[in-house]
Amino acid sequence: MNNKDLQTRRNKAIPRGVATVTDIFADHAENAEMWDVEGRRYIDFAGGIAVLNTGHRHPVVMERVQQQLQRFTHTAYQVVPYEPYVELAERLNELAPGPTPKKTLFLSTGAEAVENAVKIARAHTGRPAVIAFTGAFHGRTLLTMGLTGKVAPYKAGFGPFPADIFHIPFPIPALGVSEDDSLKALNSLFKVDVEPDQVAAIIIEPVQGEGGFNIASPRFLQTLRALCDDHGILLIVDEIQCGFARTGKTFAIEHAGIEPDLMTVAKSLAGGFPLSGVIGKAGIMDAPVPGGLGGTYGGNPLSCAAALGVLDVIETENLNAKAQALGETVVNRLNRLAARNDVPAIGDIRNLGGMIAFDLITDTDEPDARMAKALCAAAVDNGLILLSCGIYGNTIRILVPLTASTEIIAEGLDLLETSLVQCATIEAAA
Repeated sequence: MNNKDLQTRRNKAIPRGVATVTDIFADHAENAEMWDVEGRRYIDFAGGIAVLNTGHRHPVVMERVQQQLQRFTHTAYQVVPYEPYVELAERLNELAPGPTPKKTLFLSTGAEAVENAVKIARAHTGRPAVIAFTGAFHGRTLLTMGLTGKVAPYKAGFGPFPADIFHIPFPIPALGVSEDDSLKALNSLFKVDVEPDQVAAIIIEPVQGEGGFNIASPRFLQTLRALCDDHGILLIVDEIQCGFARTGKTFAIEHAGIEPDLMTVAKSLAGGFPLSGVIGKAGIMDAPVPGGLGGTYGGNPLSCAAALGVLDVIETENLNAKAQALGETVVNRLNRLAARNDVPAIGDIRNLGGMIAFDLITDTDEPDARMAKALCAAAVDNGLILLSCGIYGNTIRILVPLTASTEIIAEGLDLLETSLVQCATIEAAA
């Protein structure tokens, strides 16, 4: 079995809409390392798109799953409930920021979590409208595509989208959008498109994921919190990509010191097993009637067991501190690379803890999506799995597992440097 043959089979069996970043096929993985079916080793700087903060197959997570596997794998929580669901909800309710009592609902995917957060917000407020941000990514269902603030490739050809969804600019100083610009756009929206008393919720990622790892400042988030309070609007914080120690806090919103009304969680919650959730203020979470929330596989017992293991690892291995140290290490290296003239031009470098990104730009400071694509391809050839993102496709994001050793991180950064130099050499020779 080899990658080429599997790619041929894949092209015949699977629609082209399910795109893949690489042409390699995984065979096995441990922590921050992966091997393909041909036995070649890779360092994983993608983490399954922010799913593996605790790494591939963490022993604590795997042990929890193995124990649950011997008991039962499915009952449908709505038919016969089970303790792992309850225990996980209790622990997340305690970890969620703010003094208000919390409750938690479990589902399977991030998009389901966002959809259910909107349902809960509408049930609680009796209002229809939702405000999201440009560059946001909230999922691939019709409602969550409507909330998503990037057309290609997520929304192209899939409309029409649900009504009563509005977008305002996310503050990105590097792209000339200030926090004041965003707030002025919100106030304008209230004057020309939708009354505040018709808005159920504003949804925001504290650090945008697919949008390019753009960071909302504490001041901006605090201002949004106050504005929502003034108008009776719920604040939904999407922690799907930035949660579970990635930013140096269990939840990224903790950096702003505010309490959301609802939070959506997924990805690294269960260390590679499918699980998502909505964590929210108890009075708001109880708004839907019995039977209004749920899902056949929501809160699967194996996934709940895995998530309990993830929470153990975050605490016992102090992953919040490791995320902070990771951010310092990687950003220092990126700053040194940005000062060199033998690599492609590096623009803005940003991070919140271990959620790290840098932009590739042209000689005229324009976004260079072509170079970002070339870098990701070169990195795979050199044994490093790397992802791009951003509104213009020119952002490189680093999501190495927080459990990776310093040696693996250094090796991965060496491979990144090698790949950058190769890309610059090829560009110069073209």
